[in-house]
Amino acid sequence: MDSQIESAIELAFHPTTDPNLKAQAYDFLNRLRTDDSGWSACLALFTRPNSPSEVVRLVSLEIVNNAVQTQNLSVQNLGYVRESLMGYVRVRYTTGSEQGPDSAAIQNKLTQTLTYLFTALYAEHWTGFFDDVRALAGRGEGMGTANPAGTMLYLRIVGSVHDEIADVMIPRTPEETRKGGELKDLIRARDVGKIAVTWQEVLSRWRQVDLGIVELCLRTIAKWVSWIDISVVIDRSIQSALLELAGQQGRFAAESKEARARDAAIDTFTETVGKKMGARDKIELIRYLNLEGIVGQLVGSPALAELRTTPHYDTDLAETVAKLVNMVVNDVVRVLDADGVDEETQAMANELLRTFVPYLLRFFGDEYDEICSAVIPSLTDLLSMFRKKTKSKSGLNTEYGEMLRPILDAIIAKMKYDETASWGEEDEGTDEAEFQELRKRLYVLQQTVAAVDEQLYISVVTEVIATTLSRLDSSNDKPNWRDLDLALHEMYLFGELAVRNGGLYAKSAPNSQASQRLLEMVGKMVDSGLANHPHPAIQLQYMEICVRYVQFFEHNPASIPKVLETFVNFVHSTHPKVRLRSWYLFQRFVRHLRGQLGNVASTVVHAVGDLLFVKAEVAEDNDDDDASSEDNARSADAAFQSQLYLFEAVGCVASTGAVPLETKVNIAKSVVDPLSSDIHQHLQPAKNGDARSVLQVHHLIMALGTLANGFSDWTPGGNAGGPPPSEVSISFVQASETVVLALEDLKQSSDIRTAARHAFSRLLGVLGSHILPQLPRWIDGLLSSASSNDEMAMFLRTLAQVVYGFKAEIYSILDTLLSPLLRRVFAGLALPTSGTDDEIQLRELKQQYLNFILVILNNDLGSVLVSPANQAIFDTFITTVTRFAVDPADPQSARLAFSALSRMTIIWGGPDIALGSSTAPAPALPGFDGFILTQFAPLPWTLVSSQGFNPADAQMRSVIQETAQLQWTVLRKVGVQYQRQLEGELRSLGVGEEMVGRFVEGLWGDVLGFRKFFGVFVQQAKR
Repeated sequence: MDSQIESAIELAFHPTTDPNLKAQAYDFLNRLRTDDSGWSACLALFTRPNSPSEVVRLVSLEIVNNAVQTQNLSVQNLGYVRESLMGYVRVRYTTGSEQGPDSAAIQNKLTQTLTYLFTALYAEHWTGFFDDVRALAGRGEGMGTANPAGTMLYLRIVGSVHDEIADVMIPRTPEETRKGGELKDLIRARDVGKIAVTWQEVLSRWRQVDLGIVELCLRTIAKWVSWIDISVVIDRSIQSALLELAGQQGRFAAESKEARARDAAIDTFTETVGKKMGARDKIELIRYLNLEGIVGQLVGSPALAELRTTPHYDTDLAETVAKLVNMVVNDVVRVLDADGVDEETQAMANELLRTFVPYLLRFFGDEYDEICSAVIPSLTDLLSMFRKKTKSKSGLNTEYGEMLRPILDAIIAKMKYDETASWGEEDEGTDEAEFQELRKRLYVLQQTVAAVDEQLYISVVTEVIATTLSRLDSSNDKPNWRDLDLALHEMYLFGELAVRNGGLYAKSAPNSQASQRLLEMVGKMVDSGLANHPHPAIQLQYMEICVRYVQFFEHNPASIPKVLETFVNFVHSTHPKVRLRSWYLFQRFVRHLRGQLGNVASTVVHAVGDLLFVKAEVAEDNDDDDASSEDNARSADAAFQSQLYLFEAVGCVASTGAVPLETKVNIAKSVVDPLSSDIHQHLQPAKNGDARSVLQVHHLIMALGTLANGFSDWTPGGNAGGPPPSEVSISFVQASETVVLALEDLKQSSDIRTAARHAFSRLLGVLGSHILPQLPRWIDGLLSSASSNDEMAMFLRTLAQVVYGFKAEIYSILDTLLSPLLRRVFAGLALPTSGTDDEIQLRELKQQYLNFILVILNNDLGSVLVSPANQAIFDTFITTVTRFAVDPADPQSARLAFSALSRMTIIWGGPDIALGSSTAPAPALPGFDGFILTQFAPLPWTLVSSQGFNPADAQMRSVIQETAQLQWTVLRKVGVQYQRQLEGELRSLGVGEEMVGRFVEGLWGDVLGFRKFFGVFVQQAKR
């Protein structure tokens, strides 16, 4: 069988094997993996003296490894695997072995397999595990030199044991955690002393031992120190070696054995310090290890001092030391922040803090962000402690207060772009994103400083900004773009403090000292001529600040023309990032200040008029570079989406009351007419299937809608405002007509329908009732046979707004369009669903349909549902509403449906009948009382008895409330006939006479009381 396994492995992993033969080989190996005896054949193949190929040995060992881990082998079989593998390593991993050690891949798998054997056998059946594997390394003075290969394997296994039973980063089941704890207890009782002796033997002779072995030994200690007695690690021989290794001087390559051993020694210190222990013990440990001396020596070493500004700077060492500093400061802060710590311990901790804060800031201010990030956690903890103490009765002491200024200076300095940074280059995208992420973390630190000492924060930040801006006038000390970017970035962030009380001003005066300082800084920025700086980062920051602090310009209108001129220049920038972002920011700026731009409206529109030319770009098909084509398409679309902000900005500027009516009309026509004309020019090619023409029409429609949105914020049915003057509205009527015409010709295009829906919702605000004559055509285009349920739902939401807003004028139009509209909706509701997305869209359509019906019913338009023009759809309409009402799978639609049924009952049920009287119903629609009894009245009980009904569901409880409302309403419209029918229904459901009486009594009471009663009734009935 060995040869068969060997052949299968060779075939499976040889690159030239026939695919069919390879598949057969894989199938054979998969069956071998699960076969109860497959592992034994593979074990024999792996340990065979005449070794097979590397891949055969690796796959064979992996199958054995899998069996040991997952197949619950008997103790006898596990013992057999143990003896075979230990026999193998005693031969292979010994000095003078003919074949020598295995490859790294096989050593890793061999180590893992022996570790699994350890977890299975160590407790009872292999208590001498560590003695056996230690024997591979040699004895006493020969440790690490007599048999280097055996020592390496031994240390690998010891490290692997930790990974398997004690590594906190590996998720484990409760059973695995329990077993790991038991094994750690056994190791501590039996073998940890012996293992520590081997560490001492290696490290005491580290200069004679291969540094690769020394590094592995240190890595192993760093792993084990968290769960063994600390005295084992602070043994004099180990500590002496650690100090010597960590303090090695010289210029080492980052990947050299010397550098790796040195870094491993520092990591061992870090893990040792991180061990959990009491406050006093922790402080004494830090002092005993002389970490302040070690760190000071390392910080002053040539690798971290003299070479810091050169290409030979050892960043790996810097990051390793930074992690050690982070751990020390973190532990010291934890001691100082804890309750119940004695004064002597606190004094020692404060002394350590004074020593380590400069080291902390040294690495925090490192040019390399990875090194800076290594100490951010401890700096965060330190500042959090300061904030906590600030809020305490005793407050922040002077010593801690003096630390704040250098910390804040370091944070601000780190906010600055490095000298080597280049802004805006494509290949720098990842670095830029990482730096901006770092800035966010730095901002959190800066805010914490502000919370500790607001006055210090205000003083330092404003000094940085003011000093930088003042240097703009200097002839020999002008700030570079990095200096200016830092100042503007800090000014932008400063607003979080300045506007936290709701704005910069209170009764026309700055509302705080921070606001006062910020307003002064914004004024200096505007007056400084900074807007003329050529760097795009500065131009972008300038615009962002102007928009963020636009309140400044409300109270300083004299500055508006200068900034407006700057924006006009930026919207024409040749730099794409500046140009596209400025279009959006320009719209934000003028929208907020439009009330003060009336006298320059025509000038502003004329200045940006050349940018209102729409040109759609279609990505060319290119099989060789699909990704590039897709990127170009996204870029073109992003540019157009930004261009839309310019159209909205034009509308905002032109719509203010300070602009003469004639000027408004002229501006509207100057933009609308070219766009409409362009649509007409591209309509025929678009109808013929030209992709660019279709996209051009889409863009033009979007532009018209966005322009309309700028002209009017009003929405139909809004409580305040109204559409613009009729003359302006009429200017857009032709635009609306053009869009409708394009929609009629191209309604099969999803993109055109999307653009038209966008335009329709925005044209409503500027056209007002002028849009009503076109409404049937809009509906015909937007609810075409090609429209999806999602599209119909979105349009019904807008149409409901139209009905509500124009209820006094829309009846005749609604009467005409309702039947074709609802038929489209019914067709959409009848479509089968084939996935989650379809189900979500169908549910949304149902809800918008029911909302639309409720808008009609709630605005005195219910008669349109039963008019002669719409009688043909009445039965289908009622059927859909009643069907949705009793569907427990969609409680939101059910609630809306019952609400609609109640409204219909109120509207068409006639006047209320006095309770208990024999007065006959007098419905507004002849025979509607009978219709209520047969169609509406049974629905609550149909719902309650349906499969899937859950009265405990929160959404379903609101449905129950609506069913109670319907019953209460029906009683008052139909009277005693309904009461008799209801009593019969209750009895048929098995309700006793007493409860029937209580039910009717509740129904006779107020509606709120009955809603509560019915909810309890249903809950009890369903138990």
